[in-house]
Amino acid sequence: MLTQNIDIESGPISRDRSLRYTWALISSDLYRYAGNRRKRSFLRHYLFTPGFKYSVIMRLCGCMKRRPVMRYMLYPFFKLLLLRYRYKYGIAIPEYTRIGPGFFINRFGNIMVNGDAIIGANCNITHGSMLGQMNRGPHEGSPILGDGVFLAAGCKVIGRVQIGDRAAVGANAVVTKDVPEGAAVGGIPARILSMNGSEGYINRRVDKDYATGFRPITSPDS
Repeated sequence: MLTQNIDIESGPISRDRSLRYTWALISSDLYRYAGNRRKRSFLRHYLFTPGFKYSVIMRLCGCMKRRPVMRYMLYPFFKLLLLRYRYKYGIAIPEYTRIGPGFFINRFGNIMVNGDAIIGANCNITHGSMLGQMNRGPHEGSPILGDGVFLAAGCKVIGRVQIGDRAAVGANAVVTKDVPEGAAVGGIPARILSMNGSEGYINRRVDKDYATGFRPITSPDS
């Protein structure tokens, strides 16, 4: 089913910005990079992996913005830090973007995400990718990505189009229409190339249910 059925208030893309929830999201992102959640792995990837570093500050910045006291005391600092990393690494994903657990930024540079876009659990986004807004027409709005979506280098998803669960968008593709679940699309404009989807491209997945602490999924069929 397409992502129109995702519960955007209580699921993996919840608006919850509590510190505990935010840390659970950060830990789920770390698992996608390192295969574990150890402090040593966190330090290593925070220091040497730009995508993970950006995700950490982005999620913390969003948390601070939604908490009354922290909004005035800590949010300005984290916002400035986020802007610094935006220009340093070429990653522009606003702190208020709704992103599920297990977010993985593969490489960095020229990654642009409109703040109204929605990204599900266990999604991969690669350098040169864009989730852009359409200001008019039947697809006015921003993209909605399901779970386990893979965006290859240089691809563009424009407007309020829905990318189904486990779909893959090929390198330099331009998507302006909905992509069904499990499809792999490519070309300009993008068309379905196969139904293999993101199989083989999404690894170290986590459970999208916060009740489990976004625990690692050990079985491909879980």
